[in-house]
Amino acid sequence: MNLKYCVNICVLFTTLLVFGQENLYTSLTIPSGLKADANAVIRLNEVSIIIESETEMHIQGRRIITVMNSAGERHIGANVPYDPNTKIKDLKVSVFDARGNLIDKIKENDFKDVSAVEGGTLYSDSRVKYLEYTAIKYPYTIEFTYDVVDENTAFIKSFVPVNSYLLSAETCRYTITYPSDLNIKTKAKNFDGISLEKEEKPGEIHFEAKNIKAFKYEDFSPGLFDIAPMVLVRSTEFQLEGVQTKVENWNDFGKWMYHDLIKDTHDLPEATKNKIRELVKDEPNDRAKAKKIYEYVQNKTRYIGVQVGIGGWKPFNASEVDALGYGDCKGLTNYTLALLDAVGIKSNYTVVYAKSSQRNFEHDFASMQGNHAILNIPMEGEDVWLECTSQKLPFGFIGDFTDDRDVLVITSEGAQIKRTKKYTVEENLQTIKAQYEVLSDGGIQAQLKVVSKGIQYDDKYSLEVETQRELDKAYKERWSYINRLAIENIHIENNKTDIEFIEAISFQAGGYAKKIGDRMLLTLNAVNRNTYIPDRYRNRKWPLKVSRGFKDVDEIEIKLPEGYQIEAKPENILIENKFGSYKALLETKDEKTLVYKREFTIVDGEFPKEDYSAFRDFHKKVAQLDNSKIALIKTTP
Repeated sequence: MNLKYCVNICVLFTTLLVFGQENLYTSLTIPSGLKADANAVIRLNEVSIIIESETEMHIQGRRIITVMNSAGERHIGANVPYDPNTKIKDLKVSVFDARGNLIDKIKENDFKDVSAVEGGTLYSDSRVKYLEYTAIKYPYTIEFTYDVVDENTAFIKSFVPVNSYLLSAETCRYTITYPSDLNIKTKAKNFDGISLEKEEKPGEIHFEAKNIKAFKYEDFSPGLFDIAPMVLVRSTEFQLEGVQTKVENWNDFGKWMYHDLIKDTHDLPEATKNKIRELVKDEPNDRAKAKKIYEYVQNKTRYIGVQVGIGGWKPFNASEVDALGYGDCKGLTNYTLALLDAVGIKSNYTVVYAKSSQRNFEHDFASMQGNHAILNIPMEGEDVWLECTSQKLPFGFIGDFTDDRDVLVITSEGAQIKRTKKYTVEENLQTIKAQYEVLSDGGIQAQLKVVSKGIQYDDKYSLEVETQRELDKAYKERWSYINRLAIENIHIENNKTDIEFIEAISFQAGGYAKKIGDRMLLTLNAVNRNTYIPDRYRNRKWPLKVSRGFKDVDEIEIKLPEGYQIEAKPENILIENKFGSYKALLETKDEKTLVYKREFTIVDGEFPKEDYSAFRDFHKKVAQLDNSKIALIKTTP
């Protein structure tokens, strides 16, 4: 092969490489299949993890993403958290127009640099740099490159090609290199129908995935974590906050976390211990003592939030939280644990994935998982769970933020995965007792009492702190199907002892019943009408998942207007199926008074996607029946 030929080949290869890279900057070259349902398209995402040792890890990345519209802005992902253990070596962004022309360059100094803390100064050294960019025209493309050095090697970035709905990906690559004395474990999930290439050789693992179409959200589907492709990565040897360890399984993990991160933080002042002992000395049992201490923490402290992954997993000392009166979830949970220990009540620091869509710990993959801390108290044959960041939740109630999921309970002997409280259908109960009088002009005057328990309590207890103006707005939204609604009186009681939320409300609504000549059409259900119908999907992709069931029991006494009698009324009805049940009946109390009784139950569970249409039809039928009317006819001139 002559020299001229070699030079021509090199020039051609370089030209193709440059042309290929330039193609990533223009929206004109996005494959049509990746545009469907996508607000943004990842053109290229390359992540390189270089573990130098247990105490040093480099994270380098290059992310090219085309933003198709304003809704795609949230997918840019140009942000980097840092703290004293994490140093940013390089950070920059280039912006290209739809044709791939460079229109802006943004350097590290142009990034916003803010505290990662929501108020307070306890964690002032935890910060985040992020891009704030205002688009002039769509689509446009962002190229984001970063280089970070981390002394903590516990949090190894997972390979997650797409981390949100309505986001597609063209090419995603992930490489981890590591010394031969480290043991790297990986676990791939949710790659059915998606090609994942894996290359492994001593000291290096490489993954690549291509052409991942955007996931479209569907009502009552599994959480994104359960459907999006990802590869979890961990090292059995790592360092966190200056503490090195080796972890083969969850039991090892628990021992390390308890003895190296938690045990030495329970340094309550002796004066505080004495104060707590005095506080609970007259309580009859451990449960009553724990409740008293939980309420003490609620009254004494406030919560400050730290972004996930910043500030490490080591809680601040109980003495510091005691002195300052605030902390994050780790600090407040640990502080409550120390107070309970002072009176001889054993409790366990617990790590959880907190969000209304339940996410479980991976049973067979011991790694740094979770984003929140709560407290576990083994008591009288049951587990009591405490959300220590809330000043409002009752003792032993956790709500949909942490309910019904596998969590990691840390003890001095190790760790075990336990399931948090699952609220049953019967526990998620709302009862309504109501009376309304129909006026001769079609208006109604109504009074009702609503008692909510379980997750239905969780949905409402925050109303306790709302202003009258906000309450008026909330109730008008709840009864948005009633025109000319005027709220007259609101009385709210948050019964933390019985964990029930009680609402006593009176309202009037002009023209509620429709008058047509000598007749009046009256919708029976004025106070709890189901208007929600799940979206329709022609080609549903995901299974049907109902995470939490509930039961509504309503009894409404209806006083008919003077000079009218019933001309026609609906038949009593009972519907029962795999998704729940619906029952409605109308009774006559006397010639001027009706009693409308209604029960609506939805059960939780997972069903094949083929069941979704029937599930939607059930909701649609309930909405129709909740709109049932009686016809009244005038009997006197």
